[in-house]
Amino acid sequence: PPGGWENVMAYDSDNVFAQILRGEIPCDRVYEDDHVLAFNDIHPQAPTHVLAVPKEAYTSMEDFTQNASDATISALFRAVGQIARDLGLAETGYRILANTGDDGGQEVPHLHIHIFGGRLLGPMLSKGA
Repeated sequence: PPGGWENVMAYDSDNVFAQILRGEIPCDRVYEDDHVLAFNDIHPQAPTHVLAVPKEAYTSMEDFTQNASDATISALFRAVGQIARDLGLAETGYRILANTGDDGGQEVPHLHIHIFGGRLLGPMLSKGA
């Protein structure tokens, strides 16, 4: 949107996930197909903490849902489900999270979906203001 967050946080082709996708930074890969790369988070916040990233350059969920093809959108979400099943999370449950924008706490300007599991995760958000 004009003047909105997307114009403030432009895609940076040197962001850490772009570097991982280009093979410049190693990752502990858990899944890959034509559209998605997924790897273990280097600072896990649960026993299982995987990041799933589209291979194409999208800054956020907002950018992705406006500009990605239906095939790419479908591939990302099918991959998230497959990763959860492959890691044994589907039986006990898991959480997915995609931070978007400043208020959403997004730190890297490349869409990424966190997949958390392996323990009871507790409430989704703190009850703070």
